[in-house]
Amino acid sequence: MPQNLDELWPPFGLTIALGPVTLSPVRDDDLPALAALVHDGVHSPADMPFSFPWTTGSPGEVRLRLLQYHWAKRAALSPAAWTLETTVRFNGEIVGCQSISTTDYLVTRTGETGSWLGMKHHGRGIGTLMRQALCAFMFDHLGAAEVTSAAFLDNAPSLAVSRKVGYTENGVARLKRRDGEMAVIQRLVVTAETLNRPEFELRGRGVGPMQELLGLIHNRDPAESGVD
Repeated sequence: MPQNLDELWPPFGLTIALGPVTLSPVRDDDLPALAALVHDGVHSPADMPFSFPWTTGSPGEVRLRLLQYHWAKRAALSPAAWTLETTVRFNGEIVGCQSISTTDYLVTRTGETGSWLGMKHHGRGIGTLMRQALCAFMFDHLGAAEVTSAAFLDNAPSLAVSRKVGYTENGVARLKRRDGEMAVIQRLVVTAETLNRPEFELRGRGVGPMQELLGLIHNRDPAESGVD
């Protein structure tokens, strides 16, 4: 019988560590710090790096949108379709979120990354490390064939991170960004062969239960809790 919340909900037992960066699925205890980061700013008010402009509106609207999004994604997780939203910590401090979303992963073995950092943490190399951590985890422990991403052509910082991580261009698309505004988005893809790995060793905890939850392994030994 499960004895704690980490055992009842396996994502809560997952930790992905790469040097000073640690990723762990968003818990309710993380939400106040994440909301404070968003309140202080994720990007310049003149810019919109997201295809869905979730950072627009009053502080209360943005905060509510943030909470509802994380609760909804957690509740909807299944092997057929899932989004893994992780809280990113740099030297123990919460600095933003890194995610990957996929549908029919057991067949496609592909997922799309997304991320944001509080503005005060921009330009420190954190965005590159957190993307490398999640991509390496997907290839090493979830059996991904590729990982995709995308960024608007005017989002130079995100495109620079993608190049550092090892993504290659994978076509463009025209999207509505804000009301009445069209923008061109650059699609990107990285594989295990093109991924630029940093000098740090990837470390994972609670990987087995997560693999089982996503349908990647079956009949796991209950004693297993780390990296297989």
